[in-house]
Parts: sequence; C-alpha cells; structure tokens
Amino acid sequence: MAQKPSIPKGTRDFSPEEMAKRNYIFDTIKSVYKLHGFSQIETPSMENLSTLMGKYGEEGDKLLFKILNSGDFLKSVNDEQLLGRNCVKLTNSLCEKGLRYDLTVPFARFVVQHRNEIQFPFKRFQIQPVWRADRPQKGRYREFYQCDADVIGTDSLLNEVDFVQIIDEVFKKFGINITIKLNNRKILSGIAEIIGEPEKIIDITVAIDKIDKIGIENVNAELIEKGISEEAVKQLQPILTLSGDNNEKVEVLSKLLASSEIGMKGIEELKFVIENADLIGVESTVEFDVSLARGLNYYTGTIIEVKANDVEIGSITGGGRYDNLTGVFGLDGVSGVGISFGADRIFDVLNQLDLYPDNAKNGTSILFVNFGDKEAMASLKHIKTLRANGISCELYPEQSKMKKQMGYANNNHIPYVAIIGENELNNNTITVKCMETGVQEEINVEQLVEKLK
Repeated sequence: MAQKPSIPKGTRDFSPEEMAKRNYIFDTIKSVYKLHGFSQIETPSMENLSTLMGKYGEEGDKLLFKILNSGDFLKSVNDEQLLGRNCVKLTNSLCEKGLRYDLTVPFARFVVQHRNEIQFPFKRFQIQPVWRADRPQKGRYREFYQCDADVIGTDSLLNEVDFVQIIDEVFKKFGINITIKLNNRKILSGIAEIIGEPEKIIDITVAIDKIDKIGIENVNAELIEKGISEEAVKQLQPILTLSGDNNEKVEVLSKLLASSEIGMKGIEELKFVIENADLIGVESTVEFDVSLARGLNYYTGTIIEVKANDVEIGSITGGGRYDNLTGVFGLDGVSGVGISFGADRIFDVLNQLDLYPDNAKNGTSILFVNFGDKEAMASLKHIKTLRANGISCELYPEQSKMKKQMGYANNNHIPYVAIIGENELNNNTITVKCMETGVQEEINVEQLVEKLK
C-alpha cells in the first residue's frame, strides 16, 4: 500500500475557503499601506547565508533553514571533517544559501544593493512567507507570512505616528478590538543606567518582560540570579509596579529618570508619539508599557506591539525604530522604522471571532446549471456578459442530475444558481434561485447583472 502523503510539521495546506479569508487579510493590509504611500517590493525566498547569518543572534542562526549546495555538495568536505561532526564548519562547506528568516534583513540588503536606484526616504511594504526551524506549537509555525512596512532614510517621529494610525485603520477594518502598546528603547537604557547596571540592560528587560506571566516576585528572583544587585532590584520596584494612565506613568518615570539623559530623550519621543496619535484621532487604546522590550538588540527607539483584546493569543503586530540596520551591509547612518502584521495570528483571531464579511468567504457568485448543449451555449453567452461586469460565475461542466449540480453549489457556498431550460431559451431569460431562501425569479441578463452587483 502506498504511504499516505503528508506535509512537514509546522506547515499547512489552505483550502479555497481559507485562501479567500487569507486574501481578505492581505488585501486589507495592502490597501491601507498603499493609502499611506507605501510601494510594494519582493525579495527572493532564499538569500546567501552570508546575508542572513549573524543578524539574528546565536539562537536565530540555529533557526535558519539551510539549503544544500547543488550537485556534489560533499566535494569540498573531507572524511576528517565529516567524522568531526562540527555542525558550524560543515554548514559553511555544504550550504551557501538559506531560506529567509524574516523580511527585514533582506530589505536591508535590498536597500544597500539598490541604493543608487531608490529615493530616500524609501517607503516599502512586503507581503511574503518566511521560514524558521522552530519547534511547532499553537500560533507558531515553521512557514508563515509577514506583512511588513518600513520607512528608511529618515529619523522623523512622524513616521511612528503614521504607523500607529496604520495599525488603527487596519484593525478597524477587521473589526478587531486592540491595544497598541508602546515603549522606547532609550527609556529601557535609562532605567538600566539609573539603577547602576547599564551593562545588564538585556537581562533586566528580558526579566521585566515576564511580569504578566510569572509575577513580580519571580522577576525579582530572576534579576538577582542574573547577577543584578539587591539594591538595584530595590530601585527597580517603582518601575515594575508602575500604574495609571499614560500621563501618570510618564510623569512618574520622568522623575525617576531625571538624571538620565538618554532616558529623558526616550520619554520625550514617547510623549510625541502618544500625543500626536491622540491628536489625529486614533481610536484604538494606546498604552505605554514600560515592560515592553521586543528584541532589544534590534531596536534603538520606539517599540510597538499590538494585542487583541478579545482573544487569548500572542502579539498580532509589532515593530519599532532601528538606527543602523543597513550598517551590517556597509551603508551606515540610515535610520528606519517599521511594523509587521502577523497574518497567521490575525487569521486565527478572525476565525475565533467570526469577523469575516460574507464576500470574503465567497468565490463564485452564481452557478449555471447544465441541461445540455443548447442550454450550455446560451449559458456561456450570459456568463461572458456577467464576467465583463466583474461578476464571478461558472457553468457546471457536465450534464448531470439536478440534485448533484445543486449539491455542488451548496457545498461550494455559491449563493445563486441560474437555470436555463426550454422556456428560458425561448424567452431569452434566466431563472435565478437564491440558495439561502429558495426563492426563484425569472429575469433577463441585464437585471441579473444589477442584482448581483
């Protein structure tokens, strides 16, 4: 017996109905990006490993999918190297390319490679799949889509305000209630500075990022375990217990960070983004969250993360400011800011809340029943008229029993069925049946166009 086919763990097939839903997500995000002046680019699924390696940290490098060299990939490896089983050295010899881990590093490579062809500030969006050799689990896949937008070549905070507005508009279109969480990398640096542990900034922020999950006592224990002094942990307590609205949090933190130049700069930038988001009428909740870190090594200013209020799921959008992303490719001093919508998690949220509009689930609008050659030819003429008016329709390909053809329409969620028999041929009309109500009416093709539009 032939082995039952399967797909790799952490990947998924998508049915036509699921693809209709996913395209609704992509098209919605794309439409908002375009409204805000972003242009679309694409980069290859595979990049040179020299482009990818070393950009995501040691753990990130382990999660890169490497591609074996074509042909005799063992030709540059001797028996001693194989027996030595040194994975890093073997990988360097066997693989020159890898699947992209995200869209940001390929974007940085694109900017540097095409710097003489693009105009700064450069506003791009990109909707493509990425791959990570991660352990699959709920909400975490090995192949998934990212929907990125970035502005590079400007350090204006108006870009951060625009991204907050983009996030608000996208989720308003989806009907998802969200909280947009904001922080600033400079604030986190200031916190580490005032407690006398600037070199421990990563340990501090990784720990305080877990407050909601493990509680303040366990966070304090983890900080001490990481070598942070008890006095420094004591100084952190007013920050760890920070509460109130955005203005109250900013006021308290401004006093605590008064002696830190970088910390106060972060407060200033944060206030600009929050105040202007409010000024332009952002409707979603915007919350200052001092524990928000989001890949600390990566960002240098504003940090953004979005949570769905009505579903238990991780971040559904994230992003922030980076000051020298292109520096690793030899182009220094190019500041940028960007966001990425998590299409797969948004897909899960929309499914759980059943927020898809009806037209996002439908493919074909009307099915023409096939009663024979004459009827089929008449149907094809009407189908041409409908398609010319942007209406999706199809003719059942075989002269089958009515029950079978109706079952096809029902199973494929086709809302209307068109019937052309002897009477309709003589009158040049179409009998249209609504599959939901069962109501039928006999109309001409012009009336059908108006009805379906």
